[in-house]
Amino acid sequence: MKSASPVLSSFNMKNRCFEKGLGLAIALLVSLPAPILAQEGAVDAVPSIKVELNSTLQLDAACQLTFMLKNDLAADVEALVFETVLLTTAGAVDRLTLFDMRDLPSGTPRVRQFNVPSLACDALGQVLINGVAECSVGESASCADALTYSSRIDVEILG
Repeated sequence: MKSASPVLSSFNMKNRCFEKGLGLAIALLVSLPAPILAQEGAVDAVPSIKVELNSTLQLDAACQLTFMLKNDLAADVEALVFETVLLTTAGAVDRLTLFDMRDLPSGTPRVRQFNVPSLACDALGQVLINGVAECSVGESASCADALTYSSRIDVEILG
């Protein structure tokens, strides 16, 4: 019986090395997505109070601002009051006011509306949450660090 030629033997060794390397690469690719997904899920799992500027509506002599709020904390929010600055589309301060979001039960979305007199909605450029005048959860002194802001409309909300 003849032995395999050196060329064929070399080809078989390279093929086996390739197969081992390919197997290792596949094993790594299969194992990597789980930790990556776990990290992404961890970011979403941070309890927060979501504050969304949902809409504006021009009334006769006022602009109605509608906010959608969702308390994802484990406890109810007893009181939430924002010191709010309304800025024009040109960036000028129109006014400083307080928006009382009242209580926010845990896990339950709430809608809060505010009629701002003598304001044209199309002149409103940004809503700045300048400070949190009050934010209390049970025995916690403050929940201000849990606030996140977003806007569903062209008017930006900043915090």
